[in-house]
Amino acid sequence: MNDILPPESARWEWLEDKVRQLMARYAYRNMRTPIVEPTPLFVRGLGEVTDIVEKEMYSFVDQLNGERLTLRPEATAGVVRAVVEHNMLYEGGKRLYYMGAMFRHEKPQRGRYRQFHQVGAEALGFGGPEVDAELILLANALWRDIGLRNVRLELNSLGQPEERKAHRAALIAYFEQNADQLDEEARRRLHANPLRILDTKNPAMQALVNAAPRLIDFLGAESLAHFDAVKSILDANGVAWTVNPRLVRGMDYYNLTVFEFITEQLGSQGTICGGGRYDYLIEQIGGKPAPAVGWALGVERVLELLKEQAGEIPALVPDAYAIIPGTAALPVAVTTIERLRGLGISVQMHAAPAAGGGMGSMKSQFKKADASGARYALIFGEDELARGMVVVKSLRDGAGGAQTEHPLDAVSQWASTLQSNS
Repeated sequence: MNDILPPESARWEWLEDKVRQLMARYAYRNMRTPIVEPTPLFVRGLGEVTDIVEKEMYSFVDQLNGERLTLRPEATAGVVRAVVEHNMLYEGGKRLYYMGAMFRHEKPQRGRYRQFHQVGAEALGFGGPEVDAELILLANALWRDIGLRNVRLELNSLGQPEERKAHRAALIAYFEQNADQLDEEARRRLHANPLRILDTKNPAMQALVNAAPRLIDFLGAESLAHFDAVKSILDANGVAWTVNPRLVRGMDYYNLTVFEFITEQLGSQGTICGGGRYDYLIEQIGGKPAPAVGWALGVERVLELLKEQAGEIPALVPDAYAIIPGTAALPVAVTTIERLRGLGISVQMHAAPAAGGGMGSMKSQFKKADASGARYALIFGEDELARGMVVVKSLRDGAGGAQTEHPLDAVSQWASTLQSNS
C-alpha cells in the first residue's frame, strides 16, 4: 500500500474530474458504498473458487460481535447489495458510478498494489445489448477525453447458464483427456471451475488451452443475437474490437457480454479496464431478478499508462502568489487575497518560515513564487499599500516580466485578469 503525495495527487484529481464530467454527460450518478462488507457477500457474489476469494481477500472477525468482515476486493457486489437493500430499482433501472479504494492481498507489481483504486460504472435493470454497448462506449470516451492511446478492446460472450453448463461438461472431458498437461492450479480447478483454466497465465499450457472447446460454439440463437447487436453498435460508432474466445474474466457472476481494454505497454498488467453483463447477481444477493452490466478500471494502471505515453496532465498551480514584504501589510494583504479567492482566483499566500522569523526577503519570496508555478505575483509593498494599490507582476515572461498596479478597493474589476492567460 502506498501514499499518494503532491504533486502526484494532482494527477489523480485531474483524472477524477474527467470521470465526473464524463459520467454526467452519460447520465450516470455517483454512489458510495462502505469499504468493509460482510465476507459472505463476496463469497456468494464472486464465487468460492476464484483467486480473489481463495487467496486475496483481507478478511477478519469483528471482535465485538463475531461477524466475518472483508475489506472490499471489488465494488460491484457492494453496489448490488446497496441497490437491493434500498430497493433502488423500484422505479426502474439505474445508471451508477463509483470511485474508491479496493484491497487484495497479491504480489505488488507495476500499476498494482494491495490497496488500489477503481472507477466503475454499473447499469442495473437494463437487459438490452444497447446498454452493454453504451458502457463500452463510455469507457472508450474516457480514453479519448484523457488522451490515452494504443488501447485495444477484446470481447467475448459467456452465454447463459445452460449454455455454459454444456460447455463446462465438454471442457472437463477435454481436460481430463489431457490431465498430464495440467499444472497443479488447473487440476484443482478442473471440476470446481474449469472455465477459469482458460485464463491461465502458464505458458506451458497455452497450446492446450487454445485447442480447448470454445464457449461461443455452444451459444444459442438469442445469446448470439445479443452479442451481434453489441458488435454492430460498436461498429456503427467506429470502435475497433476483436473477439477473444478465451476471455472469461475473474468473477463467477458474468453472463453474455464480457470485455477488456488492454495495453501492451504495462508488461503483464495489460488489462486497464474490464467488465461485462451480470444478469443473475442481483437475485443471487437476495433481490428480485433484474439484469445488469458494468465495468471497472484501475486508476493506478491508467495513470501509469498515461505516464508511459507522456500524456499531458495539466499541473494544479495557483493563479497568483502573494508576496508580503512585512508583517504590517498582513491585514490588508490577507483581506485582498480572501476577496480574490471568493471570486474564484487561486492564490497561494507567502507565510513566515518560522514563528518570529519575519516574512523573509523579497528575493526568497520571489523564488518561492516562481517555484509555485503561479503565473502572477501579487506584491503588497509598503509604498503601493500607502497609495491603496497592489502590484501584479507576470512571472512567466522572463526576468523583466510586465507589471501593473491595481486598486485594492476594486478587486472585482481586475481579478479576472489573473486567469486570462492561464
